[in-house]
Amino acid sequence: MHAFDVLGDPVRRRILELLADGERSAGAISAVVQQEFGISQPGVSQHLRVLRDNGFTTVRAEGARRLYAVDPAPLQEVDTWLEGFRRFWTPRLDALGTELARGRRGRRTRDDTSSSSDSASAGKQGEDT
Repeated sequence: MHAFDVLGDPVRRRILELLADGERSAGAISAVVQQEFGISQPGVSQHLRVLRDNGFTTVRAEGARRLYAVDPAPLQEVDTWLEGFRRFWTPRLDALGTELARGRRGRRTRDDTSSSSDSASAGKQGEDT
């Protein structure tokens, strides 16, 4: 199965999102996915198997529990493939970062100007009394 076939399913993407925070038991994954997607525990197990069989996750036994973790290798392959397309969004994200920085600088300048004029006004009021 191709990586994008695996990642094309929202349930499998959600499982990977959960695992991005660290290793989790199959039961903990199932509880979240069942609540969010309304699918059965065997359905969740099937998605976990697809992820495992395609190399996106690893699993280890700890007593009766099965602990899943992300295997980053297939995701790195996807990242490499996406490299050819980054030119479409990277300049826009850079421009957005620039505009956000300008906005923060503008707010700081306005706040500093406002604070100093408030201080000056307070000083003049003190002189009038």
